[in-house]
Amino acid sequence: MKLRTRNWQIRLIQLLTIPGILTAYYLWLYHEGSLFSACTINSVFDCGQVSGPGARYASIGPIPVAMIGLVGYIFIFFLVWLKEWLPVVEENIAELIIGTTGLAFLFTLWLTGLEFFSLGAFCQYCLYSAAIVTVMFGLSISYLRSDRS
Repeated sequence: MKLRTRNWQIRLIQLLTIPGILTAYYLWLYHEGSLFSACTINSVFDCGQVSGPGARYASIGPIPVAMIGLVGYIFIFFLVWLKEWLPVVEENIAELIIGTTGLAFLFTLWLTGLEFFSLGAFCQYCLYSAAIVTVMFGLSISYLRSDRS
């Protein structure tokens, strides 16, 4: 039996959405006040300043940033899953996945910039999510390049 290695980047992206979903869900529950923070270490690493219920940049209008991340991770998961079921998604998966993870990467860069330049504090879970998004974006670039060759 021959292993199918053509889609390994896409499968790894889908796998990485699972810890992303769990992280975003935790941050959303924390933002909503349903959980207490387990990550306030000092003034530099303080989830309360970054994503807590009263944090200045924890929401965009009425929408919590963690909810945007949760929806984004779920969207990426199902986008890869739909590749097996919808021909239009399968034909365009390289472009769809690079566009989606690229938007997620830019959004993450903006949020991390806010943490660094405006707040002067970081949330470890937010940084963990940023690392996941960065790896996913790198994998999508790799997939696009291999799909083009």
